[in-house]
Amino acid sequence: MRIVVIGGTGVAGSAVMRQGQRRKHEMTAVSRASGVDVLRGTGLEEAMATADAVIDVSSIRTLSQRRATQFFRTAMTNILATATHVELPHLVRLSIIGVDQNPRGFYAGQLALEQMCGDSAVPSTVLRAAQFHEFAAQTLQRGAVGPLVLAPRARVQPIAAKEVGARLIELAENGPQGRVRDLAGPREEELGEMARDYARRTGRGGPVVSVSLPMAMMRGMRQGLNLPGSHADLGVQTFAEWLRELP
Repeated sequence: MRIVVIGGTGVAGSAVMRQGQRRKHEMTAVSRASGVDVLRGTGLEEAMATADAVIDVSSIRTLSQRRATQFFRTAMTNILATATHVELPHLVRLSIIGVDQNPRGFYAGQLALEQMCGDSAVPSTVLRAAQFHEFAAQTLQRGAVGPLVLAPRARVQPIAAKEVGARLIELAENGPQGRVRDLAGPREEELGEMARDYARRTGRGGPVVSVSLPMAMMRGMRQGLNLPGSHADLGVQTFAEWLRELP
């Protein structure tokens, strides 16, 4: 299969690319660096024209509900319009567990794109996955205040990015299915503790302090609104096992 990965150079996209290559697919990663801009719509038709499937993991780094919703609505409008024009056989989109239970901040944008996929005539599949183990490293980067790191308290059930990448490739291979079963990691973790463990494992100096952020999205995460339900599929690798594999 010829599979195009929109946002193919980020954490999720790189995992999808590696898994697709292992399964001997013809993989193409596209992003702004390669001339494909989902907000402007530029480069999309050329990238998608001959694809058997497109896996969209494009994203924005923000906690703002307005910015996230604007980004995902604009990007999905352009992607769906192009998919319709080129008669794309299958669009696969990654989302996040619990966005309907906690439709605030960044998650409001994810819920908007899910609704757009569902309302479109484009053949599509939507996978909701939990936060990646790599979320701990991102938390350290975003929460750094000089030598101090402020790590938000949150209940998560993280999964290895490689396992999500493998599931997205399997979904691309199997054809459009609408929204499929959620995918989460094998056990619940606390985000602040994950960040602290990651800092210790990688030798990062300075204190990591867990804080309860006041924004509605983070209150929802502390309440467990983004945890998987009983019918979710569970991955294999725990966060502790992932940490031990780090170089």
